[in-house]
Amino acid sequence: MRQLIVSIERFPIAGTFTIARGSRTEAVVVTATVTDGDTLGRGECVPYARYGETVEGVAAAIEALAPRIAAGLTREGLQTAMPAGAARNALDCALWDLDAKRSGIRAHVTAGIDRWPPATTAYTISLAAPDIMADAAAMAADRPILKVKFGGEGGDLERIAAVRRAAPEATLIADANEGWTADNLAAHFAACAQAGYALVEQPLPAKEDGLLATVPRQVSICADESVHDRASLKRLVGLYDAVNIKLDKTGGLTEALELADSAQELGFSIMVGCMVGTSLAMAPAMVLAPRARFVDLDGPLLLAKDRDPALTYDGSIVYPPQPALWG
Repeated sequence: MRQLIVSIERFPIAGTFTIARGSRTEAVVVTATVTDGDTLGRGECVPYARYGETVEGVAAAIEALAPRIAAGLTREGLQTAMPAGAARNALDCALWDLDAKRSGIRAHVTAGIDRWPPATTAYTISLAAPDIMADAAAMAADRPILKVKFGGEGGDLERIAAVRRAAPEATLIADANEGWTADNLAAHFAACAQAGYALVEQPLPAKEDGLLATVPRQVSICADESVHDRASLKRLVGLYDAVNIKLDKTGGLTEALELADSAQELGFSIMVGCMVGTSLAMAPAMVLAPRARFVDLDGPLLLAKDRDPALTYDGSIVYPPQPALWG
């Protein structure tokens, strides 16, 4: 009989991580472990208040599935047993890991990916005053891709230009985290285009993003908070050029793979992203990396200390997980 173990873990962030919605100094994650007595599989999720989640609520939702897990609930059955979100993500990834360890078949092979190469991840520059962001960008200017947080109370035009001056060779992604408005959207798009940003992520609140169909832009736009799973995808046609797939939104790797298929069929390019978590959360998302235009799996790089075992990072190059970690 299988057993489910749920734990809440805290990992300090190196410094402070700041976006338009606030700041954090630690990553609080929920870990699900499913064991059959001989083998165990693990999955990690990051509950997100933006989507109405709490750490305690997510842990309780996972624990409520213990009887069904013990009775042999499969990944396929899990998709209808729980809604998309962080709780299902932890369980789904734990079941992927358990299946891989029991069968000896790596998760990427099961997912239909023949070759699992390293990926180049973006590195995040937190929201701050323009000069502070410029200093942070200068320190990271040797990294090939920087994801830059915007959406503050004024000053984003200065931030956009300051980061570009500090990192003239880097590919830049602007992430407003829903922080721009109808009044300043055109100006921010123009500034990003002038500064040569490759992508703008979620400029408007999800409930207001219909405006994107009417605003001229010279830079590609990526949905994040506006896209969760396949059910949320079709509305985005004509509004966005790309979608950011995060396992904590899709409710795990199973739905993320289906979402990637559907997104590409509709003409979207793919970013694979993350919340601020440990290598255990990044590892399953790495399965999507070969299909992504941009990879943003830098969560462990933002922590003061990762879990052990961990993913291997060589600068911005991240390598697929070893079986001892996941999959």
